[in-house]
Amino acid sequence: MTGMSVEPYREITFDEDGDGPPGQASELAALARQGVGDLVVLAHGWNSSPSGATRLCSDFFAPFPGLLAPGVEVGYAGVIWPSMMFSDEPVPDYRALVTVLPEKEPVIGRLTELLAAAPPEEAAFAEFGALLRELADVDAEAPAPERVPEFLVADPVAVCALFTGALEGVDGPVPPEGFFGEGPRRYWKGAREALRQATYYVMKKRAGQVGEHGLGALLGEVARAAPGLRVHLVGHSMGARLVAYALRGLPAGARPVASVTLLQGAFSHYAFAGRLPHDPGRSGSLRDLQHRVRGPVVACYSRHDRALGVMYPLASRLANDSESLLGTDDPRWGAIGHDGVQAVPGTVERTLAEVLREGVPGSGCVSVDAAEAVRSHSDICRPELARVVVSASRTGR
Repeated sequence: MTGMSVEPYREITFDEDGDGPPGQASELAALARQGVGDLVVLAHGWNSSPSGATRLCSDFFAPFPGLLAPGVEVGYAGVIWPSMMFSDEPVPDYRALVTVLPEKEPVIGRLTELLAAAPPEEAAFAEFGALLRELADVDAEAPAPERVPEFLVADPVAVCALFTGALEGVDGPVPPEGFFGEGPRRYWKGAREALRQATYYVMKKRAGQVGEHGLGALLGEVARAAPGLRVHLVGHSMGARLVAYALRGLPAGARPVASVTLLQGAFSHYAFAGRLPHDPGRSGSLRDLQHRVRGPVVACYSRHDRALGVMYPLASRLANDSESLLGTDDPRWGAIGHDGVQAVPGTVERTLAEVLREGVPGSGCVSVDAAEAVRSHSDICRPELARVVVSASRTGR
């Protein structure tokens, strides 16, 4: 591929349901017949275009050739799936939203108008809340309310105020008169975050679907066609959720995955737990699936990731119960990209310096504090993280 930093490189594409063009598994299996023994697969997080995802793959893979042991033949692949990047502009990128949710263009247009105008009337917030529900395809009267994020059905003024407080670093309830006496108009800053979280909710469902029914099934086909090919899955942000859910989609008995590296993963730190600490009768959504990996499952995390340290737990609380509108702190809503794997016995904890010096353990769950290199949620194109992946894959010098 023109401009790609490594070869051989292939792209794996899926639509929102996890369906892809025919022949992708055969193309990957063909790499094994060409002498490739290890395949590193990277799934991006939120990107506004396939070209942006390809650039990320090129930048991330660039250090790999210089890290590999002599004689090791490695192939590379990028998973391109319909996600989005929510920019930090004052008004959301209308075009990026429409690109991944074209059927919602009228809804997105009106949401963008409201955010730009920031009307102070309560009726405007009510309209905003109704549009968010339409965007996310949720029914406020659904019979299973636990499946509907609370922030989409709760009082929209209270929700927008809560998000505004989180963005401003304000502890406790937001005063009725608003911050700095500006009244409800200031809550539109939080409304923008509510829109971000609504699209996050849509992408969260999509990432799981693509991972389980798309990538997992595809890897099963590759395993049948090229049983000796060792696959190393790497995912960033929502892409980490995608590759993790691919483990759930593997056919029974198929074990093509030799390692998994999760970079700033945007899913629960209890995902692999057999028992939830706060509810021992329940387990994580990916319970024990680390055992479908022949090598380690590595979760790199950083305390500098504000998206996962502040907004992810807030949104996760709001997805479950209205009492969380009080904003009480609770570790049950933490992200794996914020503090690593939790509640899995035997999990090894390492600093990035220790891993770079001593290597990644050969199996089981490993939490790596990467804060010394990762300074924000998207800060993953680092040679140190490439070294972590190579160490986990056992392909390094």
